[in-house]
Parts: sequence; structure tokens; C-alpha cells
Amino acid sequence: MVLISEAEYQMGSAVADPDEQPVHKVKVNAFYIDIHEVTIYQYDKFLKESGFPKPDFWQPKLDKANDPVIGITWHEAAAYAAWAGKRLPTEAEWECAARGIKKDNIFPWGNTPDIAKGNYSSFGIMQVMSFEPDETGLYDMAGNVWEWCADWYKKDYYSQSPGSNPKGPPIGTHKALRGGAWYCTHKQIRCMNRYYAMPSSRSFNVGFRCVRTADNLN
Repeated sequence: MVLISEAEYQMGSAVADPDEQPVHKVKVNAFYIDIHEVTIYQYDKFLKESGFPKPDFWQPKLDKANDPVIGITWHEAAAYAAWAGKRLPTEAEWECAARGIKKDNIFPWGNTPDIAKGNYSSFGIMQVMSFEPDETGLYDMAGNVWEWCADWYKKDYYSQSPGSNPKGPPIGTHKALRGGAWYCTHKQIRCMNRYYAMPSSRSFNVGFRCVRTADNLN
């Protein structure tokens, strides 16, 4: 995991999708985040040690151990995170980690699209850490697979979001997704871009990574 120090940054975008507006100042406490998306190998270990039911489409023998685990629901991702002593990131934490050291990046590597920096506009999933890490030491924060976040998704949430450690609306029908996937364009892999899905849904384009509050890390 990589430590993301406590930060205050401008979350969202004033020139993109309506659900990224308004731009608003957010403070996020320090936290640790997985350097890469949870892999087939890691999820297989979770299933074996916890006895948790295998997800639909589970075929680890046909996948590479270092492929990101996909085809799991938000609930299954949350269960893995709890087993690992972690949790899913909030949207504010995820964007804070993705936007780099100065918190002003459009993409994790800077402000210019670059297919040499991440798996997007491509033809399929790649193993984690196939590209160079960004400046904070994280891999695949843009592209490869969408990543589940803890928050319920609400299109106009930014107009009512608290300024300190926002956690999304208390209720909802869809969970937030971040990061884009292999098939996405450069516009969809921007650090600020938001997406969503039903928490019970499964997709071959959705995975996740975990976080842990810094104060709770031994």
C-alpha cells in the first residue's frame, strides 16, 4: 500500500460532465491505498481462507494470477476488503490518490493523454503493474478496469457535499465507479470522471482496490 498524506484539494471539474460539478474544496485525512487492483491470486486466497462463496464466472485457472479480479459485485468487493482489514475507498479518497502529489493532474501521470501510461483505448484487460507507476507509486489508476468505491452515487452530490471527508449520500440505488477501463477513451479515464453501477451487478470491466485509514494501520 502507498500512504496518501492528508490533503485539501479542488475536487471535480468545471469543464466536463455535469456530475463533476461544481468544483469544491475537499479535505481528506491520510490513508493507505493498494498500489494495484486486487488480483485473481489475492481474491482466490480470500475465497480459500474465508469460505466466502465463489462469484459467478469464477474461473481462476483460465485467468492469469496477476490479472485484476473482475465479475464481482460491490458486496463481494466490500467483503474482501473487510476480510483483508481494509475497506473500499470513498470517491474523495480515490480522486485524491489519482490526482498526484500536487492534486491538480487531469490524468494520474499529468495533464496530457498518453496510451503509453495506461491501459485504455485498447482491446482487453492487462495484468496489474504492466505500466510504470504514477508519481505517487500507484498502478492502473487510469484504465484497465473500473474500480468500485464505497459511496452511493448521486449525480448532483457535489452541490451538497461536506468539505471534510465526504462519504457520499446516505442512500442510493447505484454505487460509484472510478478510473475507467481498457475500452474507455481518454475522456473517461480522467481522475475526475465519475461512473456508477448497481451494487449487485457484475461486469467483466469492473474490479477494485482497497484502502485503510492511516491511523488504523499498525
